[in-house]
Amino acid sequence: MGVVTQEYATPAAVPPARLFKAMSLDIHNLFPKIVEPIQSIEFTQGDGGAGTIKKLTILEGGESKYVLHRVDEIDAEKFVYNFSIIGGTGLAETLEKIQFESQLVETPNGGSLRKVHVQFFTKGDAKMSEQDLKASQAKVEGLVKLVETFLLANPDY
Repeated sequence: MGVVTQEYATPAAVPPARLFKAMSLDIHNLFPKIVEPIQSIEFTQGDGGAGTIKKLTILEGGESKYVLHRVDEIDAEKFVYNFSIIGGTGLAETLEKIQFESQLVETPNGGSLRKVHVQFFTKGDAKMSEQDLKASQAKVEGLVKLVETFLLANPDY
């Protein structure tokens, strides 16, 4: 098994508390409404805290797939949300799992910076291409921007 690490930070024009609520605490309610490919998110184990497993059903290329999302750590005071994609038909066959460590920090303008540390655990001697890494980063950054747009349009959320 190999491990490929990626780090990046995505700015957002909303405070950390609002972005954390939307992307961490209320992901199961909000994402199926605003992220077109996500059809549903259901809890298969736990209540949202560490150890919770969520099943995200995704429509991709006309095909229904799912991934299992395990909450590894959640700290609402420090805006930390760490999770792993641990299985499912939407996880590439070359990967054992993907671990995400993320923290939101406040920026001087009152917005947020979402810092992400990702580890891809590959099966056997499988490799991750630069294209795969860029696509993964683009997906995550796109989700942050999508949530940011929603929050700016819905100030009471």
